Amino acid sequence: MLFVSTRGQVGKVSSAHAIKEGLAGDGGLFVPQSFPSLSLEQILSLNTLSYEQCAATILNYFLTDYSPAELAECATAAYSPLKFGKNPAPLCKVGDRTDVLELWHGPTLAFKDIALQILPHLMTKAQNKTGTDTKIVILAATSGDTGKAALEGFADVPGTEIIVFYPEDGVSPVQKLQMVTQQGGNTKVFGIHGNFDDAQRGVKEIFGDTGLAAELKDFGWEFSSANSINWGRLVPQITYYFKSYADAVANGRIEPGEKVIFAVPTGNFGDILAGYYAKKMGLPVKRFICASNSNNVLTDFINTGVYNKLRELNKTVSPSMDILVSSNLERLLFDLTDNNSAQVAEWMTQLNTAGQYKVTSDVAERVRDLFFAAWVDEMETKETIGRVYNDFEYVVDPHTAVAWRAAQKYRLLSSDDSYIIVLSTASPYKFCQTVLEGLGKAEGLDESQPFEAARRLTEETGLPIPHQITEMEHKPVLHNEVIGAGEMAANIKKTLEIPVENS
Repeated sequence: MLFVSTRGQVGKVSSAHAIKEGLAGDGGLFVPQSFPSLSLEQILSLNTLSYEQCAATILNYFLTDYSPAELAECATAAYSPLKFGKNPAPLCKVGDRTDVLELWHGPTLAFKDIALQILPHLMTKAQNKTGTDTKIVILAATSGDTGKAALEGFADVPGTEIIVFYPEDGVSPVQKLQMVTQQGGNTKVFGIHGNFDDAQRGVKEIFGDTGLAAELKDFGWEFSSANSINWGRLVPQITYYFKSYADAVANGRIEPGEKVIFAVPTGNFGDILAGYYAKKMGLPVKRFICASNSNNVLTDFINTGVYNKLRELNKTVSPSMDILVSSNLERLLFDLTDNNSAQVAEWMTQLNTAGQYKVTSDVAERVRDLFFAAWVDEMETKETIGRVYNDFEYVVDPHTAVAWRAAQKYRLLSSDDSYIIVLSTASPYKFCQTVLEGLGKAEGLDESQPFEAARRLTEETGLPIPHQITEMEHKPVLHNEVIGAGEMAANIKKTLEIPVENS
């Protein structure tokens, strides 16, 4: 299996090269040259496997320069019970025709753990396979969850440095504390004055800076990414779509071969794209519900065919989705244009120069056939948290609430009673204040009291406080630098101890 760039200006590479490099040299994203196809029998058989066995099976289709034994070793190390408990992705029955796929049982209480616990293992093996002895600088821009998950995954991994940039005022108090208290001799965290798109744009520009890359190489370093622009971040997420379907059949929730709907809260389009790839591989999916908060650039795109980032970024109670430039959409467009890299490159240029682009009518129609898009405002999000708890005694975080409400909007508009799996992307304990507001139990609390809020959430719901939260209350702050978005490259060099005279 070889990988090509969505912009078509670099040659084919192996999976190890794609994972190590992160972003293609032409600014595009790596995608597989072809996709495997699984039969229904193969899909249903995944229910008999443990999660790590299932992950190794899926990865084996794409990472063909890794041996099956190597992938099994990576998966076993990543998804150990010590990190994820008995099941990394349990499917929970909540409504009559709606289940919730809980993806937040990992060490940082967010779905990003499922990819970022295995990526360091894939990355270190990629180094050996590509025959380079340089050390890797992992760069990550985060809207809240990727940063901590990447830090947790790469902390003290030999031969790596992990540098994370987050919007200083754009993450929840718990998300921020998780990052700034991160331990590890190779970890560095910077707040930036700006939003997630500023951080993401800065990281992409750094990847495209050939002069900086050459300078780092002289000192034995090279860049890679922990964001979902890296294929090694995206491909592990395909696993839980297949596993949840097999589990739904085994649980008697659906008949074998029955088409299902996935409702996905998404900002950068990575999580939902993994589902699209699963469908492309043969998973019986009727439709995807693309759920957005009031930063509804994806909703507008799916409904109109016009992608327009020229709008104000809203700071919301679901901060991991506060994004206006959805990087992984480029991969979808590459696929829906039948790998027309020139067309994709033209649209991406228009986005960078004019702030918007319009896809052709046939592509727009294909997008609408695949995706139903809806957005959910702040009041609806909180109301949904309360309603789900009152109706089902089930507690959801604000991102999951956005997906739940978008699924309700789909049912209302379509009268479709198909079975829906709602992807739950974070523990409610990462957003206690908002959850308590949704439950009507936040009186007297504010965002400066995250641990008090956690204790109250336990009192109100009976849910145990995760140890990751309680342990953090007494951890010292280790990363307190806040920089301008234009200072990211300079601070990377400072972190790597590259002398100023070489800048």
